[in-house]
This record gives sequence, structure tokens and C-alpha cells, in this order.
Amino acid sequence: MAETASKTAFLLSRRQDNIPRGIATAHPVVAAKAKGSELWDIEGRRYLDFVGGIGVLNIGHNHPRVVEAVKAQLDNVTHACFQVVSYEPYVALSEKLNGLVGEGYKSVFFTTGAEAVENAVKIARGYTNRPAVIAFRGGFHGRTLLGITLTGMSQPYKQNFGPFAPEVFHIPYPNAYRGVATQDALAALEEVFATEATPERVAAIIIEPVQGDGGFLAAPVEFMQALREITRKHGIVLIADEIQTGFGRTGKMFGFQHSGVEPDLVTVAKSLAGGFPLSGVVGKAEIMDAPLPGGLGGTYGGNAISCAAALAVVEAFEQDNLLENGRQRAAELKVGLESLQQKYDFVGEVRGLGFMLAMEIVKDRKSKAPDADRTQRILEEACKAGLLVIKCGVHRNVVRFLAPLVTTSEQIQEALAIVHKALAAA
Repeated sequence: MAETASKTAFLLSRRQDNIPRGIATAHPVVAAKAKGSELWDIEGRRYLDFVGGIGVLNIGHNHPRVVEAVKAQLDNVTHACFQVVSYEPYVALSEKLNGLVGEGYKSVFFTTGAEAVENAVKIARGYTNRPAVIAFRGGFHGRTLLGITLTGMSQPYKQNFGPFAPEVFHIPYPNAYRGVATQDALAALEEVFATEATPERVAAIIIEPVQGDGGFLAAPVEFMQALREITRKHGIVLIADEIQTGFGRTGKMFGFQHSGVEPDLVTVAKSLAGGFPLSGVVGKAEIMDAPLPGGLGGTYGGNAISCAAALAVVEAFEQDNLLENGRQRAAELKVGLESLQQKYDFVGEVRGLGFMLAMEIVKDRKSKAPDADRTQRILEEACKAGLLVIKCGVHRNVVRFLAPLVTTSEQIQEALAIVHKALAAA
């Protein structure tokens, strides 16, 4: 045991010597292999992975369809750059995604979620010829300059990285647990219109249908519908950031589908390509066509291998009953977490949408004071017992669960037993 443990310690020591502290790693685990909802470290220890690369692996680690598609694509074209020559996987994927989002949409592909957000804003500004963008407190939209400007959290993302991009304004996101109602958020939007940016100067409103890093807060249906009405009235582009909520995470293919709204632009990434770097913007054709030729692109955007992987992901959703399995496992996990909530006064709320579930950890239910220290101890205890989870929330006091949709009922029960043990230990 000492020999294998020292192997992990040695690699983590090399990590510390060679990689800057700014990139944090949640757990002192070194991965060796993974499959489905399970991961093994270099010592051979098995973990249930309920992080999934932070929502990247909705169809699980090393899905056979993805592996097969990537191997086949390797023998054909690995990279050609879509700005130089076209290739079939890019075109085929755009057809698939456009159909999944709605009628009359077009797609363009990039590499990271932050790139998708940047380009969605660029497209919205190009279409409207307006400068301002409205985002939400607690939202997360990436780590580029515009990404962290749009992000509604100061730490750890903004730090001393400013000055930030101009013409970005933030309003509250509905949060019933913290007393922020739909009408409060809508009133704040009207206040921004009245005091900082008239509607005629606003290019876009960007919203996560369920806030991810902000704490797994689901936007009320009436709020999403009100935003759609307001944006349509003022000619503002409504951007649904589906980077974490997309591809079955919420029980539907996309989070916005729960409210029945039709967004103008949709950003996708994370689980789009089953672990391969790919992102995109899917939008209404007339809006997507606003930038002139040459205005969109990126050397690696829509890489052929990543597009092939994404086509396999869509195929898995079409043929493997992933949405239904995810809904069933989500119901089991939610029942189990709510049962644990009754046992521990510091579990303030269990919330989420579909298989995007979380527990908010507080000092006690009466005060609702965030308890980030206890949250961290819960993560550490869970890891020791063989379950990988991470935290989120503006105060980093929310434990989030992003189990793959291929997770079994037995794995849900195993995870719940570990969570119970971790709560007791913390």
C-alpha cells in the first residue's frame, strides 16, 4: 500500500512543481481508466464518478459508440480546418443539432464553452447593432475576459483580472430558497432598463435555464416565458446557455424545453461530444447569418474527430433510451437525497431539475447561513469512501451531482450510502 500510495504522491508532487496553482484540482486522485459511471485511479481504487468531467460525460466515460466513431474518423481526416475545406461530420452534426433545437436554425462550431458564449454575444451584437448584454448574478459563462465579465460571481473567477468588458449588466436570478422571486428579478431587469441601458441598446440577455456553477438553481417557467416576451418586445436576442444543462441533463434534451420558450441562440458544449473538445452556437438562421463571411470561425473549431464523436452522442440519445434512464435515476437520487435532508439539519435544500441535482449545506435550516467548510469536508469524506462529487454556488456551499445518464439503480443506491456516510462524518 505504501508503494502504491507513494506513486500518487510522487505524481502529485510533479504536478505541484510544474503546473500553476491557479488551476485547482478538487480531489487528490490520479485517474488511470474509466468506464460508464466508474473511474479507477493509478492504485487500482474504484470510484463512482458523479462529476463526469463537470457535466461533460452525460453518456458516461468511454461510451462504445463514441470510441468506435473516433477510431473510424482517425483513419480518414483528423484535422483540416473548416475555414479551409469542408468535411462531412461538421455538416452532418449541424443538421442533427438544428433539428434537435427547432425549425429554421443554423449551427457553427468551436472548441470550448467560453468560445461558444463569446461568439453568441458577437452574433447577437452583429445582428442587432447594439452593444449591451444582460446576464445574471450567480451565472457562469467561462473564463475568457468576456466570459468572466458575464459571470456573476467574484471569486474565484474575477480575482484581479480586470478591467472587464464594458456594457455588461447583471440582475438577480430567481432563488426561492433565498427569497428572490420571479417578480424581483423582473423588477431588477426593468431597473437596468431605466437606469443603465435602455432596451434599444441591449443586444442580448443570456441565461442558464438551470444555473450550474451558481448552485443548480432552475429558472421558474414563468420567468423564462416572461424573458421571452420582454426580449421579443424590444428586439433583444435571447441566448440560452445550455453548456451544462444540454444533452439530457435536466430530463429533456435541453433545459429551455421545460418552459416551452424558443430561444434565439443556444450555446452548447460539455456533453455535446462525449469527452472531446467541441462547442457550438445554434441559432435562428437570420440571426446566425448576420456576421459577414470571415466573421466566424476558429482553427480548431468543429474539429473532425470531435464532430464524429458528437454524432455518436446524438446517435446514443436516439437509440439507447438515455433520457428515460436519466429520468428514472434522477427520481431515485432525489428521493434518497431528500431522505437524507430529513436526517441532517445542515442540509438546507435539495433541488435541481432532472438529473441535475444538488444539496445546499448551511449552518442550520433556521439561519440558512452558508457553510462552505462543512461542504468541503463532505466532498473529502465522500472521496475517501469512493464517490467523486464537487461543489458549486456563490458561497461554494452546494454539493452538486452530475452522474452520467447510464448510471444504474444499484450505483445510485451505492452513492447514496456514501453520501450518508459523508454527511455523518462531516
